[in-house]
Amino acid sequence: MGIIGCGLIAQVMHLHYLRELADRFEIVAICDVSEAARTAVGLDYGVARQFAAWQDLIAEPLDAVLVLTSGSHAPAAIAAAEAGLHVLVEKPMCFSVLEGRAMVDAATKAGVTMMVAYNKRYDPAYVRLLEESRTLNDLRLLRITTLESPLEPYVKHYNLHRGGAVAPDVAEGLAQDNSARITAAIGDADPLSRWAYHLVLLDSLVHELNAMRGVMGEPDRLEFADIRETGVTAIFTFGPTQCVLSWVDLPGIARYAMEFDLYSPDRRLTLSFPSPFLRNAPSILVSEGGSPGAASSWRTEEITSFEESFKQELVHFYECATTGRTPTTSAADSIHDIALCEAVVQVHRSRTPRDKPSEPAITVAR
Repeated sequence: MGIIGCGLIAQVMHLHYLRELADRFEIVAICDVSEAARTAVGLDYGVARQFAAWQDLIAEPLDAVLVLTSGSHAPAAIAAAEAGLHVLVEKPMCFSVLEGRAMVDAATKAGVTMMVAYNKRYDPAYVRLLEESRTLNDLRLLRITTLESPLEPYVKHYNLHRGGAVAPDVAEGLAQDNSARITAAIGDADPLSRWAYHLVLLDSLVHELNAMRGVMGEPDRLEFADIRETGVTAIFTFGPTQCVLSWVDLPGIARYAMEFDLYSPDRRLTLSFPSPFLRNAPSILVSEGGSPGAASSWRTEEITSFEESFKQELVHFYECATTGRTPTTSAADSIHDIALCEAVVQVHRSRTPRDKPSEPAITVAR
């Protein structure tokens, strides 16, 4: 494996579990624009081959790369696929549907695996939710709620290596690249919409959108979307079922919360995810039911497993790369999540509902 990006998520999760899975993976090359970060990580994991540019890393004799940089992952992922390497990219896979199509085309042409690291889909408790959701009759409401909280309390207990200051010209180049890719996705939108698209929808809610699709399939309609400085709300319909998705920024309390609530007349399911930065913290599945017309009711709380979802997705990537199996969160499937992010901004700005919002249609060049 070659690792592109040695920042927070690499140090807290991926590198840690790659080493635990040494029977499957060997980290042989790393890359980061920060010399301080890549040097420190190289010492921690015994990796001598270190690069400042991902173009140099993918020229190495590798089987696969893990793309963990900030910004769009499309350029590195496309080049890696064209070099014949299997690719696992962190979310978001890219900044636009057009970029996503180019990524899928490159992987298909090269015959390599390209997978997106949506760790929640590999959480054993989420798999249990899928099983239980199929037993519900007349599902009427799905409520997805994310209460965002400060990051630092969840990661300061790790021995993190902070990168030094990036050269001003490099930082400016990255910022301009992000801006251009956002414009390609949503046009010359207002600053609030651009901020939400980049740092809320792509950076956070894309997880929830993918997990929503994992339970419900593709939405029939995006009825409503609203972007505020403190949150995002979207309402989808799946046949007779309504889904209300809410993301709220609550910086005053270090109490991250993310819940999936499914409501049918005789059964309720709630899946609660812990902070994604806490290793092996279990997700909790609660099931509630009762007797129609009677006061009696019941409630069960289940811890499915202490297996870490980040580790499970790495195991899945290995299986797909070595057997040719299509990943659960393949790049081709994940384009629908980017399409939903674009649709939320469009519906917010136009105040007009949109049918089939996850269809990654190629529109006229923007």
